[in-house]
Amino acid sequence: MEATRKQIEVTKEVRAEIKKAFKCSDMTLWRALNFSNDTPTSLRIRKFAKQKGGVLLLLTPATETIHDADGYMRQYFENGAMLEADKGTGTVQVFDKDGNVRREVKHCTIEQFYIEQTFAGGL
Repeated sequence: MEATRKQIEVTKEVRAEIKKAFKCSDMTLWRALNFSNDTPTSLRIRKFAKQKGGVLLLLTPATETIHDADGYMRQYFENGAMLEADKGTGTVQVFDKDGNVRREVKHCTIEQFYIEQTFAGGL
């Protein structure tokens, strides 16, 4: 599963104001607002952007999650994998795209659940 990434969203007017204030290129501005680097200039640009109303976004991969009446939660991943959790017992199973059980965890904790999601996304 792809990692979550950060981005600061600003208006065109704020972009122009940042470029003028910092005398920077479009690429420098893009790198700063997309957290591509942590140079001192990028840190100052991000702070300025937030002060001007910029919104910090956390972008995560989309995953379809279905909760059914039988007490199961299923997550379907783009790679064809599926994670199935029995909410009654706490058992979590990860299936590959061919329907084979690749992992099973009984009494799964939240921390372990995240590990299983990462595993399923990487199949």
